[in-house]
Amino acid sequence: MADETVAEFLLRRLRDWDVEHVFGYPGDGINGLLGAWERADDNPRFIQARHEELAAFEAVGYAKFSDDVGVCAATGGPGAIHLLNGLYDAKLDHVPVVAIVGQQASTSLGGAYQQEVDLSSLYKDVAEFSQFISAPQQLPNALDRAMRTAQVRRTVAALIIPNDVQEMAYSAPTHEFKMVPSSVGISDSVTAPAEADLDRAAEVLNSGERVAIMIGQGARGAANEVTAVADTLGAGVAKALLGKDVLPDDLPWVTGAAGLLGSKPSWEMMRDCDTLLMIGAGFPYSQFLPEYDQARAVQIDIDPTMIGMRYPFEVNLLGDAATTLQFLLPKLHRKENEPWRKKIEDSVSDWWKVLERRAAVSADPINPERVFHELSPRLPDDAIITGDSGSVANWYARHLRVRGAMRCSLSGTLATMGPGAPYATGAKFAQPDRPVIALVGDGAMQMNGINELITIGQFWREWRDPRVVIGVLNNRDLNQVTWELRALGGSPQFVPSQRVPDLDYAAFARAAGFRGIRVQDPGEVADAWEQALNAEQPCLVEFVTDPAVPPIPPQANREQIESVTEAMLKGDPDGWSVAKEGIKSKMQEFLPRRR
Repeated sequence: MADETVAEFLLRRLRDWDVEHVFGYPGDGINGLLGAWERADDNPRFIQARHEELAAFEAVGYAKFSDDVGVCAATGGPGAIHLLNGLYDAKLDHVPVVAIVGQQASTSLGGAYQQEVDLSSLYKDVAEFSQFISAPQQLPNALDRAMRTAQVRRTVAALIIPNDVQEMAYSAPTHEFKMVPSSVGISDSVTAPAEADLDRAAEVLNSGERVAIMIGQGARGAANEVTAVADTLGAGVAKALLGKDVLPDDLPWVTGAAGLLGSKPSWEMMRDCDTLLMIGAGFPYSQFLPEYDQARAVQIDIDPTMIGMRYPFEVNLLGDAATTLQFLLPKLHRKENEPWRKKIEDSVSDWWKVLERRAAVSADPINPERVFHELSPRLPDDAIITGDSGSVANWYARHLRVRGAMRCSLSGTLATMGPGAPYATGAKFAQPDRPVIALVGDGAMQMNGINELITIGQFWREWRDPRVVIGVLNNRDLNQVTWELRALGGSPQFVPSQRVPDLDYAAFARAAGFRGIRVQDPGEVADAWEQALNAEQPCLVEFVTDPAVPPIPPQANREQIESVTEAMLKGDPDGWSVAKEGIKSKMQEFLPRRR
C-alpha cells in the first residue's frame, strides 16, 4: 500500500470533521489536493464554482443555513486573493468558514516565482487563525485548530499549503519533543452570566415603563425566551437585519427591521422608549437607537468582543442568549403598561397598511415595492430567502414578512454586492429539500450573478426540491448608490457611474437551463411569482422596475430632504420622475388610518 500523502490525510481529516462539501476552483497550486480528491472518490465533494469569490460566498451561504462550518478551497496567488471578499463577508457576519489555499513549492518561496504572494500576510487580517503548513506532522493540529476556531468563534480560519508539501508522504506527530498531537471534535457548551450581574440587569429592566428590545442573529436559538421576556415586560421587539428570521413578523409587537432600511415603528419605539434590551445584535447604527441619555440599557451577547459596543449599556451580560434569558426571566416583574404595548401594536398595524399602499402606487413600468409585496404571502413556510446588497435590500428588509420555519440572510455587515445568488447555491447544498429564493439587483447580477446561474444549472437535478428562484430587479441603475448620492451628498445621478447595460436576464437564464420569465406589466407580477414558485426546475423572474421609486428611510430628516432637493435642482436626469414617485410614496403615510 502506497504511503498516504499530506493531501490525502487532509481530506480524510475533513471527513472525520463531517465536512461533506468543499466549494472551490482548481489551479496548479492545489494539484496535490485535486489528485487526492480523485483518489478519494470526491469525498468530501468538490463543488466547482465559476470564480473563487463565488466559491467563498457559497461556503458562507452553506454555513449560514446549515449552522455547520463552510469550507472553500483555491489555488495560491490569484485564487487565494479572489477568496478574500467572501471571507471578509464571513468574518464580519460571524460565520464559520475555513479556507484551504495552495502556495508555490516551498523550494521556490522568496524567489519572486510565478504566482508567489505572501499569503500569510494577506490572510493575517481576515482569518482569526491562519497557518502556513511546512511539515506533514504539523497538519492535524493546524486543521483541527482551524475547524474549532471557525466553529467556536464563528469566524474565518485558513490553511496555506505549498503544493510540494501537499504531495509529501504524511507522517503523524510522534511522542517526541516539539511534536504537537491533536484530536477531532468539540462538545457543545453553554455560557451564562453570574447571578449578581443578572440581578443588576433585572433591576434595570424592572425599573422601566417603556421597554424596547433589539434582537440580532445571536438570538436565533432563543425565540421562545425572547417572546416570554417581551410579554413579561410589555415590550416591542425590533430586529437587526441579520436577525430578520429570529421572530415571525405576524406577532403584533414585532416592529420589523431597524436602521436606515428599517420600519417606522422600530424608529418610533427607539425614539420613545426609556429602557433598551439588546440581545445578540451587533447593530452598528447608533443614530437609530435611543438618545444616549434617554434609556437605561442592558446587552446580552456571547461574543466578548461585541459586549459594551454601540450604546452606553449599564449592564453587559456575557452569555448564550437562550440560557441567559432563562436565568433572567424569573427575576423580571410582569408589567401592566398596556398603553405602551398598544401604541407599538397600533404603529405596526398602521405600518403594514402603509407598505401595502406604497406597493400599489403606480410606477414606470413596475414599482419594486410591489414585486416584494406580492412575493411575501406566496413564500412557502419553509423557504430560505437570500438577499443581495443595493436597493433590493430595502424592499427585502421591509416587505418580506417572515413566518413559519423561514430562514433568510444577506451580507449584513460587509454589505458587499454579489452574495445573493451564491448564497442560494450554498443554501441548496445545506438544505436540498427546501425551496430557495434569491433576490438580486441587476448590478449584482452583472457583477457575478449570471455566472452563478451556470453553477445552479449544473447541480439542480440532484436536489430533492429543485426549486431555486432568482428574482431580479432590472432598473438599469446602481440604484442604492444613486439614492445615496442624492440623499447624503446632494449630488444628481452621475450617469457614467450609475447606469448599467440593459440585459435580458430571463434569456440568459434559459440558456443556463432555467425557466426564464420577463415581467414588464405590474398586473403580471403575482402570476410570475406563482409560476416560479411552482416550477419543477430553477426559475429566474426578471422584473423591469422603476429606478425613481425612493427607498424612503423610516424618518427622513431635514438634511436628507434638502440634499435630495439640491440634487434635483442641479439637474438630476430623472429629477421629475424622482419628485413624482417620492411624493406619491410619502403620501401613503398620511392617508386616513382605518382600524
